[in-house]
Amino acid sequence: MVFVTLEDETGAVNVIVWPALAEAQRRPLLASTLLTVYGIWQCEGKDGHEVRHLVAKRLIDHSALLQGLAPASRNFR
Repeated sequence: MVFVTLEDETGAVNVIVWPALAEAQRRPLLASTLLTVYGIWQCEGKDGHEVRHLVAKRLIDHSALLQGLAPASRNFR
C-alpha cells in the first residue's frame, strides 16, 4: 500500500493506492509532477473528527501540460 498526499491552493488530500494499482500504474505514481487521481472518497468518524481519504482507482500523468510554463526563481532571504 502506498500513501500519497496531493496538495493545491485549496488544501491537501490523502490518497491510498493499493499494491495492485501501484504496480500496474507505477510510472505515473512515481514520476508525475502533475497527477490526476480518480477514485472513491471515504469518510470515517464523527462530526468534527472525520478522517477523509481518496482510494485511488486510476492515475493519470498530466506532467506534459506543464511543458510551456517557465519556472520563476524565488529568493526567500
